[in-house]
Amino acid sequence: MTEHEDPSRDRLKQHFAQRVIHQARQILEVWQRLQRNEWNERGMRELREATLLLQRYAERFEQAEHLQLAQGIGDCLEAVTDNRGRLNSDLISQLNLLMQRLSRTGLRRGDSFEQTALPPLRKPVYLALQHLERAERLAQQLGYFGMNAQALDSANAFRSAMLERHPAAILMDVDFSGRGAGLQLAQTVQQDLEEKIPLLFYSHQDTDTPTRLAAVRAGGQEFFTGTLDASSLLERIEVLAHVAQYEPYKVLIVDDSRAQATYTERALNSAGILTRTLIEPIQAMAELAEFQPDLIILDMYMPECNGTELAKVIRHNDRYVSVPIIYLSAEDDLDKQLDAMSEGGDDFLTKPIKPRHLIATVRNRAARARNLKARMVRDSLTGLYNHTHTLQLLEDARLRAQRDDQPLSFAMLDIDFFKKVNDNYGHPMGDRVIKSLALFLKQRLRKSDHIGRYGGEEFAVVMPGTDAQTARQVLDEIRRRFAEIRYPAQPLDLSCTFSGGIAQLQGDTSSQSLTQQADEALYRAKHGGRNRVEVYTEMTPA
Repeated sequence: MTEHEDPSRDRLKQHFAQRVIHQARQILEVWQRLQRNEWNERGMRELREATLLLQRYAERFEQAEHLQLAQGIGDCLEAVTDNRGRLNSDLISQLNLLMQRLSRTGLRRGDSFEQTALPPLRKPVYLALQHLERAERLAQQLGYFGMNAQALDSANAFRSAMLERHPAAILMDVDFSGRGAGLQLAQTVQQDLEEKIPLLFYSHQDTDTPTRLAAVRAGGQEFFTGTLDASSLLERIEVLAHVAQYEPYKVLIVDDSRAQATYTERALNSAGILTRTLIEPIQAMAELAEFQPDLIILDMYMPECNGTELAKVIRHNDRYVSVPIIYLSAEDDLDKQLDAMSEGGDDFLTKPIKPRHLIATVRNRAARARNLKARMVRDSLTGLYNHTHTLQLLEDARLRAQRDDQPLSFAMLDIDFFKKVNDNYGHPMGDRVIKSLALFLKQRLRKSDHIGRYGGEEFAVVMPGTDAQTARQVLDEIRRRFAEIRYPAQPLDLSCTFSGGIAQLQGDTSSQSLTQQADEALYRAKHGGRNRVEVYTEMTPA
């Protein structure tokens, strides 16, 4: 009898496979902690130990895929050690990819996984609602957004699920399994947890203050009433449970002393901060456009161009007005330091500086700058890039594509009959549909794609490394799935569609021409019946 014909051996292998999957999850949880907090040696050590254990289990229990991934993660961590504990962009990209692949192996039977920009650890969301049918319908709607939601029909089912696997979040009806019982149940399962699970409460009826106070005391971070909308729920869950890919801060170091630049570089790299060094300040503007740093460190005194002069040059460009500039110099004259700060600088650090002080200053400044930039370049309703920044990203992508001889597609999308949505259902419903499509696009497009709200109900997508036909396939699938979403309304639930137009970069086509071509393709999609995606290059002149 062969191995596959022996049921008992298969069951045994399945049992051991669960132990391997459990260990894989341990790695993913350590990885997420590293991303949430700072990259440090203790976390690295924990990640190495968990990876070695996974490799040992995978070898012992004949789990080939886990073995390969554990070896890959181990190789990356060894490369970090060989690099004196410093990270670089290649290593971070490799680790992100391996962690995403590892997350896919750790799914329970019945879980779904799609290649989206969701967090690498694909935990489910538990829905504990008084009416099972409502919970199942909501789970289906969340599934359209690529989220795995599990409807539970009783308090025992909920407790069993919690014992088997902790979810990404819990939506709990205050009256689940009895009047007010949901509040007590949620509080009980949370009380012994070191790391609390995001908890959202729901009541079909509007509730009084004591109930809401009890929800807060039970650990509730959100309270929904009335009709539950999948997109609004998912938006809150993403905020409360979001663990994004590790995106290290990027710092451009401009210093004519290679030894000092190397010292600064090593200190920051050891803390998981990516750096790029310029010894010749005259190249700074080209490097800024290419590297797009979160922060710039400038030496005060350089032969070709001193730090204050370079700061002025940088500040002349609107794109870099908000990028923090830190002077790092041996200059200890306070008046000269203050003069330098008035010339476009944000901080002044004196050499020699302790690595801990340098790292803390860079982190704090870069974090605030990212926050400020997000407010400047993003649309307030959707969180997508605004019109101006989307066009800037298109221009950057166009220049890179032409330089590297790579394809580039630009798409424009428009929600069909949107005026009727506002007229018949009101502007709040219109906003909900816009936010829903924004969320849908964010989750189903790649991290490398840039999504913008072009204006009103119109969206734009910059797709580097993508030809028009591939872009069409991707957007057409998104179009089909988006049409399946239902928005609770009276007298009938609402569903919406969108139309799209795509243009592909050809030769030395300008960004303006690309937008015009995509707009023309969108126009044809609208006049061709709507709810469709057209490609400009396929069309003959009208």
